[in-house]
Amino acid sequence: MHRSGFVKLSVLAFGLILVSFVILGFSRLLIPYRTARVLAAPTTLLAASLVCYLFVRAALSKLGVAEIGE
Repeated sequence: MHRSGFVKLSVLAFGLILVSFVILGFSRLLIPYRTARVLAAPTTLLAASLVCYLFVRAALSKLGVAEIGE
């Protein structure tokens, strides 16, 4: 993985987190809170899994196991 790909995935994760908050906030205006959480959950889980993947990749790169190339 190149650094530009790592940065793109980081920006995507940040965007997914923002989208999940927007979905939760706007859907709470129209539907009950529990249903709004159910609607926002897939985006939140995708963002959380992407952040975990990026953390593992960064840790492996720091340890020298799997480098993040130029």
